[in-house]
Amino acid sequence: MSKPRVLIVSPALAQDNNGNWRTASRWQAFLSAVARVEIARTWDGTPCDAMIALHARRSADPVARIAIERPGTPIGLVLTGTDVYRDILQDESARHSLECASGLVVLQPDALERLAPAHRAKARVILQSATAWRPRPRARSIDFVAVGHLRDEKDPRTLMEAAGHLAPDLGVRIIHIGEALDPALAEQARRTMARCPHYRWLGGVPREKARAWIASGRALVHMSRIEGGAQAVIEAVRSGVPVLASRIGGNVGLLGEDYAGYFEAGNSLALAACMRRFVLEPDYAAQLSKQCGRREPQFRPEVERALVRQWIADLLDGSKRRVQAR
Repeated sequence: MSKPRVLIVSPALAQDNNGNWRTASRWQAFLSAVARVEIARTWDGTPCDAMIALHARRSADPVARIAIERPGTPIGLVLTGTDVYRDILQDESARHSLECASGLVVLQPDALERLAPAHRAKARVILQSATAWRPRPRARSIDFVAVGHLRDEKDPRTLMEAAGHLAPDLGVRIIHIGEALDPALAEQARRTMARCPHYRWLGGVPREKARAWIASGRALVHMSRIEGGAQAVIEAVRSGVPVLASRIGGNVGLLGEDYAGYFEAGNSLALAACMRRFVLEPDYAAQLSKQCGRREPQFRPEVERALVRQWIADLLDGSKRRVQAR
């Protein structure tokens, strides 16, 4: 029996080097043993046995078209942070995608609680994963590493402002990685480097290099205002690196309600205080490491792979049952 054909619709492809693309690529690899998987920005009308669409709003057109033109095709919709925490509240096309979907996936449990009961009933949580990464030898200075393109949702301003609140003699170095998607934020990063020698913006770097920076850091700083389930947080935890994170649903869903490393989103003074405490209080740093270590097993690739394969099997099985019932 031939493998089913699965189309992953992703608003981002390899050249975009972002979370949507990495999810699509990883899931393609997970499913390759059980399906013929293609990744595309949209649906070209070619029949497929199932569609997986990333992003309710940005993939709304191919979701709506396949639902009309090939109504028997199961549609699995993966909801991003902007979907859950903004778009399904404001955008009609995003809400329509939820109605069209045969099944929904959210990337951490807090997102599940944000869905209406009818949508929650056809949703499940699949946590994303990362490979383990051996850290390189750490420098004597304390490196805080932040990874995320310079755009408003990632809130790079809070990190830059926090850098200005830290005394130069604290012995820290802040490494900020991300492409300049907003020219004004890039200019602010350059001004921060000129004013704060301990802050360094590297711009965009290849993924492997970004992972190496995360693994070599003493802590990851994650400042996002909106997040579905940040891959950088997962990569840090899998590298044995603790996290200082904004207290938003996407981060709490990954790290837990009782995690001690949160600061209020957008509050640069609170972030600077967390960074200062991490440097000056070894017991605090050790507490964060221990808490992250307890979360690490759920971010292993074999866990995500099994859940993704089961979801696709359930989508395809549900489609067969509907055909047989006609």
